[in-house]
Amino acid sequence: MRLITLDRSEAGITLGKSIYYENGKMLLAKGTLLSDSLIKRLKNFQVFTIYIEDEESEGIDVVESIPEELRVESIEAITKGLTSIANLSSHTKNIQGMMQSDKAIHEMQRIFQSISSCLTENRTALNLLATTKIIDNHLYTHSLNVAIYACQLAIENGLPKSQIEEIGLGALLHDLGKMFIPPEVLNKKERLSDEEFELIKMHSELGFELLRKIHSLPLVISHCALQHHERLDGKGYPRGIKEEEIHPYAKILSVADVFDAVTSQRVYRSAMLPHKGLEVLYSGSGTQFDQNQINLFRGCIAIYPPGLTVKLNDGRTGIVTKYNFTSVGRPIIRIIKDEENQPVQPYEIDLSTSENLTLEIVQADALL
Repeated sequence: MRLITLDRSEAGITLGKSIYYENGKMLLAKGTLLSDSLIKRLKNFQVFTIYIEDEESEGIDVVESIPEELRVESIEAITKGLTSIANLSSHTKNIQGMMQSDKAIHEMQRIFQSISSCLTENRTALNLLATTKIIDNHLYTHSLNVAIYACQLAIENGLPKSQIEEIGLGALLHDLGKMFIPPEVLNKKERLSDEEFELIKMHSELGFELLRKIHSLPLVISHCALQHHERLDGKGYPRGIKEEEIHPYAKILSVADVFDAVTSQRVYRSAMLPHKGLEVLYSGSGTQFDQNQINLFRGCIAIYPPGLTVKLNDGRTGIVTKYNFTSVGRPIIRIIKDEENQPVQPYEIDLSTSENLTLEIVQADALL
């Protein structure tokens, strides 16, 4: 099995994993033989990547850290939860509104407990990007991704279950304030004006002010929203506090938040490759981000998981077959096309060996 972009798919290929609507209903079942009309339909539903079964990827085992069904369920819970809590701002004293938000928070807690259980039981590297992307609302998918990364980091830190669940809920709610930022500013393709950037920066305090008034939430959850853009050197926002003043949860969230932000596709820029995202974190190690958290993060995520279709700098195309724990950006790859993009008899190369050190991944289908 392997992951490819829908733009690279052709009629006659077999779907390797079922695809779901955002509401959890199935769009297409695993094993479906794709036709031109089905591919067109998937594009209309804004499906960007799909898993396929073919001879080239035979024997490649794709292990899901978080099952697709749970991801779909999580997005639905996050969407309802953020909307319900944001609505409190207009009727804080409305008892029905408070009850709805408490119910939404409880559901988000339940969802995160399921995510935490999956990661705790599967003590291998987190399989990054190993999911078919459906209709993508950045705020909700980003909240989920940050929660998954933060959970894995919290586990690596050896934190107790109660703190892992606090961090997880804080991650799910960390960008709540963006619900109050005009979409035309959040999704603007052009460079933001100074005024627009200041408006976006307000989301930290907007989220904090609302969350701290919800008595069913621990106060630390609101500080996750407030501090996830603070930096060790005091050059973050909104308060410019320094290392010793930043809550430990926020130090974990900032690493998870930035990594997902730079490695995700946006309307205003292309996604970075995962190893480049790690370089962004390391460039701020000790000044912006906690170095220990970056090291732990590097060791617990599989940035190029098995089943991912990639292209090398010499033009060859291949499929990742095995993750390399000692060199995270240099996995073992099954080459399926040569430098001229012509099919070849598949063979494997290890990017971490001395003879292959000039090679590097320059494109990955899950990021396009």
